[in-house]
Amino acid sequence: QVQLAEFGGGLVQAGGSLRLSCAASGRTFSRYTMGWFRQAPGKEREFVAAITWSKTISYGDSVKGRFTISRDNTKNTVYLQMISLKPDDTAVYYCAAGEHIGTLAKGSWGQGTQVTVSS
Repeated sequence: QVQLAEFGGGLVQAGGSLRLSCAASGRTFSRYTMGWFRQAPGKEREFVAAITWSKTISYGDSVKGRFTISRDNTKNTVYLQMISLKPDDTAVYYCAAGEHIGTLAKGSWGQGTQVTVSS
């Protein structure tokens, strides 16, 4: 099992940018599919993005064209670059690790980092 810790959340104005990082422990990081989810108050958890060990990438519809996921296996880290942020992007962002994109929700999770976008 891998342990995850997210960094980089904060308060940003609409139209601004943030980059989230997720540092993973363990020597098998490169084998995992890594992903980002988010959850806003009163809303269901939402898939944001995922990247497999072979760097196949998938995005949620609401972030396509604005968010970019990437990974650095030498640093055991996955990133989420967010641009053109909107108030609707306000949420706690969670990093997840699993065997496949479809099983990310059942994998390992970080504690989350708050992103707040002001209008």
